[in-house]
Amino acid sequence: MSAGWAGSALDFGPVCLSGTVYGALANHHSALDELGSMVNGPPYNAAPRAPVLYIKPRNTLARSGDVVGVPAGVDNLEAGASLGVILGRTACRVPVAQAFDAVAGYLVLNDVSVPHDVFYRPSIRLKARDGFCPLGGAVPRAAVRNPDDLTIRTYVDNTLAQTSTTTQLVRSVAQLIADVTEFMTLQPGDILAVGVARPPPRVRPGQRVDIAIDGFPPLSNRFEAEVG
Repeated sequence: MSAGWAGSALDFGPVCLSGTVYGALANHHSALDELGSMVNGPPYNAAPRAPVLYIKPRNTLARSGDVVGVPAGVDNLEAGASLGVILGRTACRVPVAQAFDAVAGYLVLNDVSVPHDVFYRPSIRLKARDGFCPLGGAVPRAAVRNPDDLTIRTYVDNTLAQTSTTTQLVRSVAQLIADVTEFMTLQPGDILAVGVARPPPRVRPGQRVDIAIDGFPPLSNRFEAEVG
């Protein structure tokens, strides 16, 4: 089991992280494509008209180099590569044109999950286990010319397993910040994971995952079976 950051100050470059990551569900066109016509049936009944969020709480956070535990009875885990947006100030009802003023920086994150077929109201048991959100090193906002045009590459044991891009987001980074802060306030140090491309690579115990965005510190974690 990863030690996570349960006792750390979460000092991470441009800002001290709050310890809460908000993930945007189905904010990548590949996720909607995977659902296909099912999105119009129960329990979804329609494509989302507003951001659908889930939480990766403090216990899920891990650093690059930490070991991610594969729970007993689980054959493999999903490695969900995403861009993380670090909030630099309190953000409430932020207009799209001013959304980047609320951003301190960005990082690579791995939204690890136990594989599941239903994405309606994601189960905490499947997405919020200890160490299920490794974070890469942060880069300041000024270092990223356009967060909506970044290529994310995921490698499993040094083999390219997935290539995705933030050009395929349903809501752009600025639009997502504006839409989320319309109904909830984000605090300095919160992270907004903008969306995971589907289907994510599967990872077995004993394998290593590396997630890379050009110009970002890399994120690398081994996956090992939990003991006890």
